[in-house]
Amino acid sequence: MAKEQATTDLISDFLSFLNASPTAFHAVDESKRRLRKAGYEQVSEKADWKLEAGKKYFFTRNYSTIVAFAIGQKYVAGNGFHIIGAHTDSPCLKLKPVSKITKGGFLEVGVQTYGGGLWYTWFDRDLTVAGRVILKEDKAGSVSYSHRLVRIEDPIMRIPTLAIHLDRNVNSEGFKPNTQTHLVPVLATAIKAELNRMLAEGGEHDGGKKDTETSSKSKHHPLLLEIIANALGCKPEEICDFELQACDTQPSILAGAAKEFIFSGRLDNLCMSFCSLKALIDATSSGSDLEEESGVRMVALFDHEEVGSNSAQGAGSPVMIDAMSHITSCFSSDTKVLKKAIQKSLLVSADMAHALHPNFMDKHEENHQPKMHGGLVIKHNANQRYATNAVTSFVFREIAEKHNLPVQDFVVRNDMGCGSTIGPILASSVGIRTVDVGAPQLSMHSIREMCAADDVKHSYEHFKAFFQEFTLLDTKLSVDV
Repeated sequence: MAKEQATTDLISDFLSFLNASPTAFHAVDESKRRLRKAGYEQVSEKADWKLEAGKKYFFTRNYSTIVAFAIGQKYVAGNGFHIIGAHTDSPCLKLKPVSKITKGGFLEVGVQTYGGGLWYTWFDRDLTVAGRVILKEDKAGSVSYSHRLVRIEDPIMRIPTLAIHLDRNVNSEGFKPNTQTHLVPVLATAIKAELNRMLAEGGEHDGGKKDTETSSKSKHHPLLLEIIANALGCKPEEICDFELQACDTQPSILAGAAKEFIFSGRLDNLCMSFCSLKALIDATSSGSDLEEESGVRMVALFDHEEVGSNSAQGAGSPVMIDAMSHITSCFSSDTKVLKKAIQKSLLVSADMAHALHPNFMDKHEENHQPKMHGGLVIKHNANQRYATNAVTSFVFREIAEKHNLPVQDFVVRNDMGCGSTIGPILASSVGIRTVDVGAPQLSMHSIREMCAADDVKHSYEHFKAFFQEFTLLDTKLSVDV
């Protein structure tokens, strides 16, 4: 009974994390809140670090990437790092720098596609916007600029499909929307927006005056800016810039006839972000958890994985090696110990995997068909699209066996292309041993995805066991000796 309640609590916590994280910024904000509650201290990359063994820390970069770590009480410089890496971003529609579009009597919002989304799934959804805003603040004559997160709760936009009466061949020839001309959310009708504006301004008309080219109003619809300003409690003219994206307003839920599935957006990859973060927090929650630990337990949640990781806060940046270097240098001035530490470390690259689809079973290789409820999937690719090898696969599988956890294997068909993860990027840039894993899911990159609740539990337990077991297991493993 206690185990069942623990699982129920875990899934409820996961759903809360998903619903609090419509964007990468919000995911980092929610992660930060949880870490602070668990006693983790924030450090800044702009300042010198003074770290202590047995303590727990985290830092953010761009507020869309977050790295958290707990230093074992027996840690000395040169010991290994036990890292789980995931990503905070998901395919979405991001507002263009100039989003203001007016045509056919409608106010529309210009968006650009981010990542490889299944864009047809964004049609006929109740959409809103969320992200971050740069605000100008004037306090007692002193001007400053702040970064604020915003999320409009109400559905304010929609991308309507074309009626079948005007597209008779859509079912036989397929729905093939043009992402530039068709994938444009409708915000309001022009006349309704103008009437509302006149009422708000006491019935005055603008007399045909046009906004200046540099004003926010010339770039974005005043109605949209007004909605954002109201949510932030500021004036529209105080909004200097923003990074916003369209979001589905339907909440993440536990569903299915047997209540066995999670229906949600952004499972790729907030599921792995949540499981790794919670595993780290719970594996370092009591005073005794780090007493015998001689390494550093770390979680790194990166932005921009969906577009190649090549940014200042992506996995292709120095953010992880910077973190390892900062930590090592706090305990030794010898720069050579970092190289030793890397060779004693292991990275678990955690990114969602493709579950076997009952209606498209031919898309999976016959002997590698990950099932829902089957536990984490170890991903293999001979061409290094995944970074798994026999050594790293063994480590992860051995931990599963010791804790009686299910584990599966995946290899893509030879006649199909293979996706990739942050695993090969970090393995090649840092030189760290890496295993690529992920929980199985369906509808990957749809606006609405699904996975099994059991696999959330399996993933969390496997990651927690990794943090607890790796140091001892690695001492028993002989390679390159």
